[in-house]
Amino acid sequence: MKKFRLIWLLSLLACSSPPDSQVVVDKAIMASGVKKLQNATASFTFRDIDYEYQLRNGNYRYVRTQSDTVGNEVKDVLINTGLNRFINGSMVDLDEKKKEAYTSSVNSVIYFAFLPLSLNDGAVNKSYVGQKTIGDKNYHKIKVTFNAEGGGEDYEDVFYYWFDQEDYSMDYLAYSYNEDEGTGVRFREAFNARNISDVIIQDYKNYKPVNEENFDLASIDQAFLDEELQLLSLIELENVQIDQ
Repeated sequence: MKKFRLIWLLSLLACSSPPDSQVVVDKAIMASGVKKLQNATASFTFRDIDYEYQLRNGNYRYVRTQSDTVGNEVKDVLINTGLNRFINGSMVDLDEKKKEAYTSSVNSVIYFAFLPLSLNDGAVNKSYVGQKTIGDKNYHKIKVTFNAEGGGEDYEDVFYYWFDQEDYSMDYLAYSYNEDEGTGVRFREAFNARNISDVIIQDYKNYKPVNEENFDLASIDQAFLDEELQLLSLIELENVQIDQ
């Protein structure tokens, strides 16, 4: 009888243990199809600026193309060894501060466009922080931080992701940021999910707290449910093409 109770207790503890954050993220990456982007080219338009993405055997090439106020073509090309800017096809010199700013800007757009692909990067630290019900769905809540080495200039940012417990879709994300322009937190709600070449691409409603002062990022999902966030903008990708 004592042996039976011990087995029952161990079984109960095993069932109640939280899921592994790595397992959740791996399932989300598989469900979204973004793993195909580990060896692919892609392009899209975001806020009237064109982006190109290429990743081959760990070697990446991101290109951002836009026009300046006088109609010049400005192209930023980011590869593993760094960023170069071209104006009308000619490379221009950049100081380190501008290089860092342009690198961060290009990286940020690519990062968000193809989530959750980057959540398995080497500098990423993942932890399972609990479960949350939003609407009629139950979610795994994952916290992400970054190592200083390999985490980019924004390595101190903190992210949260909410993955559907049934289909592992990434329906919500939130993050804190600390930039020269200021600090704050954001919450994004996915919409317009569509399948492009077997990869799920999503747009987002971008929210911020009504009162950002001393706001606790960890509880932003409850703030969303309590309607304490206000819609700030829409994050929409247009003309998305993916070639594997």
